[in-house]
Amino acid sequence: MIKFVLMVNRQGQTRLSRYYQPVELSRRAALEADVVRCCLSRKKDQCSFVEYKDFKLVYRQYAALYIVVGVTDSENELSIYELVHNFVEVLDKYFSRVSELDVSFNVKCRTDLCHLQQFILCRCLFCFLDSAPPSDHVQPGPSSRHPG
Repeated sequence: MIKFVLMVNRQGQTRLSRYYQPVELSRRAALEADVVRCCLSRKKDQCSFVEYKDFKLVYRQYAALYIVVGVTDSENELSIYELVHNFVEVLDKYFSRVSELDVSFNVKCRTDLCHLQQFILCRCLFCFLDSAPPSDHVQPGPSSRHPG
């Protein structure tokens, strides 16, 4: 089960956070600082899965942003790793080159990001990354043919 999702920059500043289990506001800042320090201090050749206290961290770096997901011990790390990648692909297609500044300051982008996070983390994202045929494209059926 996913506990939280953080988007942080290389300096360790949280740009977006979403919690799926209750965490007191007074504990969030300390938790985020510790989690970010743990992930950002790792080398590029180290694994992106980290055992942390009573849960696991799965993280990926994309340009200047890190996406960190806190999950329970029973969660499959590879599926979360792939979920993060799919999430970033959706962001690229939806926002066309979203940047750290968009995530930080653009109100519409932040609102849409929260909706996308909910959509993806509810595991409702199937395959809308592939382009579907236009909805007005109708194949002619047998009833549309005229004899003659």
